[in-house]
Amino acid sequence: MSAPAPARPTWRAALTDRAFAVHYLQMLAAMVVGMVVLGPLSMHVVHHARAEVEMLLMATTMVAGTAAWMVHRRHPWPGVLEMSAAMYAALAVPFPFYWLGTVDSSGLAVAGHLLMLPGMAIAMLHRREN
Repeated sequence: MSAPAPARPTWRAALTDRAFAVHYLQMLAAMVVGMVVLGPLSMHVVHHARAEVEMLLMATTMVAGTAAWMVHRRHPWPGVLEMSAAMYAALAVPFPFYWLGTVDSSGLAVAGHLLMLPGMAIAMLHRREN
């Protein structure tokens, strides 16, 4: 007879769990490392491109760092892909505001980076049992 599977923690339990918070901070550090390591190369490639292209390429550097860390920690591939998609989706949310002229390229960058933080947390909470 096998033991019953452990119950999936609630969002509140996950958010107050020290291990979850430490893992979130590790993910943020991996994102920053990806941006610092790959950022100079990526900005050289798209020098003076449209703001959206620069933001998507910057997101790619951050996604690369985060995905590398997740692979290192042996996360399942669907989780790596979900985190990557959440990061890109959060970054793209302010694009329509930029296209409408309600934010400039600096506002686009700030909003995209700030929205990526809860986007990552939501992706982590979605897979909180891993």
